[in-house]
Amino acid sequence: MTLPKATSRRTWLAQTCATLGAAVGVAVLLHAGAAAAKFDVNFTSARPSARLDLAITSTPATVKVLTWQGADIDGDGAPDFVNPTGKAPRQHDAYGYGAFGASRDGGSRPHEGVDYMVDAGQDVVAPVSGFVTKIGFAYADDAHLKFVEITNPAIGYVARVFYVDPSVEVGDTLRLGEVIGRAHGLEAKYPGGMTDHVHFELIAPGQNRIDATRVLAERYVTRLAT
Repeated sequence: MTLPKATSRRTWLAQTCATLGAAVGVAVLLHAGAAAAKFDVNFTSARPSARLDLAITSTPATVKVLTWQGADIDGDGAPDFVNPTGKAPRQHDAYGYGAFGASRDGGSRPHEGVDYMVDAGQDVVAPVSGFVTKIGFAYADDAHLKFVEITNPAIGYVARVFYVDPSVEVGDTLRLGEVIGRAHGLEAKYPGGMTDHVHFELIAPGQNRIDATRVLAERYVTRLAT
């Protein structure tokens, strides 16, 4: 083999290096393409990740509601009293306070019941179970304002609910909380600012009238808003 001259040798070396470089570059590209193809196959054949459904939730609105807890006198685990209107006692108005023992007739006598606020015409319920023993008039000169008397011989309590248009009669048997009539408005009798209410008197066994709030506890419970 005849070696090329110096100039030809340099040209030959440059061409050889270029050829080898091109071959190496092609090899690298082929290897990279094969690896990429393998990676793509592995990736695309992988099991797709599960879709996460994120539920957007909000805290429900709540309200505090006034309720009443009746005392359990006979110890059977159930209340023996309920609020006849489901509302709070009457507060101060143009005619005074509705609390038990509040001043009446210029201080000459105490209030003998508790006045529970009411909307005129709403249902009024039996504050105790028992028998209707009397339907009478709140005032001798007013035939419109009546009361219903209920006697419970089992626990010995007598309840009177005033300013009611009765839907019951003497001798009827009543369950606790059963409707006894509708509330009568008081504007005609007490014009100028008396809050509509029912007057609730409670007589304990062998006693005079007692404060009904002793057996009806006021409390607030949280409920979902409607």
